[in-house]
Amino acid sequence: MLDITVASQIEQGFPMTVDEFDLSEICLQKNHLSSKIDLLMAARSRFAGFLIVLLIGAASAQISSETLGPPVPKAISDLRDAIVKGLGVNGVEGLKVSGFDVRDALVGQSVAYEFDIEVDKKVVPIKLLEDVDRWDFVDLPIFRPAAGEGEEEEEKALTERLRREERMVAPMLPPFQLAGPMELWIQDADDMRLALPHDVDAGTLRKVILSDGAAVTVKGARSVSLRHPLELPLPLNRSNLFNNGRPIASSLLNIADALRSAARSSSHPLLSLRIVGPSSLSSSTSSSPKNKLKLKRLSPGLVELSSPSIPTASGRTLWPLTSMNGSDSNLRGFEELLVSFLGKKGLEKGSFRLLKAEVSARTYIKMGFSMEKKLKEGDVDWSKFSSWKTKPEKAMAHFEVLARVEEGGKVVAERIQEVLPFQAVDSVTESVHTGNVSMSQQPIIYPPHSYFAL
Repeated sequence: MLDITVASQIEQGFPMTVDEFDLSEICLQKNHLSSKIDLLMAARSRFAGFLIVLLIGAASAQISSETLGPPVPKAISDLRDAIVKGLGVNGVEGLKVSGFDVRDALVGQSVAYEFDIEVDKKVVPIKLLEDVDRWDFVDLPIFRPAAGEGEEEEEKALTERLRREERMVAPMLPPFQLAGPMELWIQDADDMRLALPHDVDAGTLRKVILSDGAAVTVKGARSVSLRHPLELPLPLNRSNLFNNGRPIASSLLNIADALRSAARSSSHPLLSLRIVGPSSLSSSTSSSPKNKLKLKRLSPGLVELSSPSIPTASGRTLWPLTSMNGSDSNLRGFEELLVSFLGKKGLEKGSFRLLKAEVSARTYIKMGFSMEKKLKEGDVDWSKFSSWKTKPEKAMAHFEVLARVEEGGKVVAERIQEVLPFQAVDSVTESVHTGNVSMSQQPIIYPPHSYFAL
């Protein structure tokens, strides 16, 4: 109505009845109101941005909290359950088992020796393990959690890459040399290379017969084992314990020589070995270039390697593992173990049987865990506990497990030992030692005079 009245008065030529000051004030009020609305809208937008920042921070905090506690892989959870069950603490009230963090796990490779010896119808298993000389943080495929339902397609795409990674981290035995007469059964070696010394295309080999005098070097094998039991002669001949001033395993060398003589006179191979996963079989570098190995194909997957000359036995190497010298420390250690095991039986004429012999390269995992239990009344004898100490409410013990990784991805514990993560030291004030007696009541002790003091 105000605008209409003003407009009608202007058209009739009458002077304006509304003061100009009033219109300017109205305009100012409108401008002030619009500025308040703009400020309100700006504050609203800032508040919305602040809420978005809060939501992003909460989401990132949730993600970071999830990364702090990664899911435990199935292989490690099975190891934990087996240890808890084996220690007999499963279902104990108030007991809490923690640890088994794959981020702190150490991975190493070693060589394991397993033997089963039978003497007088008694079988004694022997297991030896070389010390792991290097521990590293390695992201093994078994350390990764299983894929969810929505990740099945992605898991299938990564299968081939994981297989390549497993081959790269798979442990291998160092190269070793074998000499005939014997037979080798090859397993899991579809891409094995055969060099005599040049590469020979013999197809996929399953069995290789080494004639007397033929020697090959095996590389990339994961394990070597005995296929059939052997009967070894007694007594142990330890007449020559030194060779050029160096100690040797003379009794084992004599047994090996006797076994080689029996294999040479036998019509069929007396010694049969199984080799798993070799990458190559090559002619021995010690043989003369003129005496190259000859290949004879007997059937698909079966070949025979022969040499035109038969080298004489040196007596310093262990047949058929001619790459092992008689002065090898592991060989001498096994001889001492065998002598102590046989006892008086080793000095009598007779024989003993070697039922099992396997040498394998294995991957080992070393990781820590702890057990915590709430203490109840009567669980601990506090009579020897100092009165000034605060009685703990929980008892905790720390352990370290050494486990081996099998081919199927299963982790088996081999040794568990208790460890001390820190050395506890009690700090006691002097008043506790002196019984809270003032210095004025302490006896005065004068130290002896030193004539060398100025």
